[in-house]
Amino acid sequence: MDVIKRLRPGQPGTKRLQRRFGDRLLFVRYRHDAETQRRFTTVELIVDEGPRPARTPPERQLFPRPNRLVHVRLAYEEIELRNKVKAAGGKWNPDSRLWTLPYRLAQTLNLIERIEGDADV
Repeated sequence: MDVIKRLRPGQPGTKRLQRRFGDRLLFVRYRHDAETQRRFTTVELIVDEGPRPARTPPERQLFPRPNRLVHVRLAYEEIELRNKVKAAGGKWNPDSRLWTLPYRLAQTLNLIERIEGDADV
C-alpha cells in the first residue's frame, strides 16, 4: 500500500476527521492499494498520555545495548576470573591489554566497575 498524501489536522481533507477526533488527531494518511485499486484513509491518534518515565540508571545510559562490546581490565594474577571471562567468550586484546566482551557478560560476571570503555568495533 502506497501513501498518497500525509496531512496534518486543519489541512483540506482533514476537517471531517478533525471534528470527529479533536485534539487527539495527529495525521491523516490517504493510501492506495494498486492490487485492489482501492483507496484507504488512515488516522494517527493520541490514545494515552501520562508523565514521562523516570531516568534510567547511569550505567544503562552508557551501555544501553546488552550486546555492545566493552573493554574490561583484569589484573595478571586474577587467573580464575580470567578463565571465567575466557569461558564466557571474552577475547584478549594485546594492543590495549584489556579483555573485550559484551556488556551483558560483564554484568553477569560482576565486572561493571572494571569497564574501561566501549570497544572500538
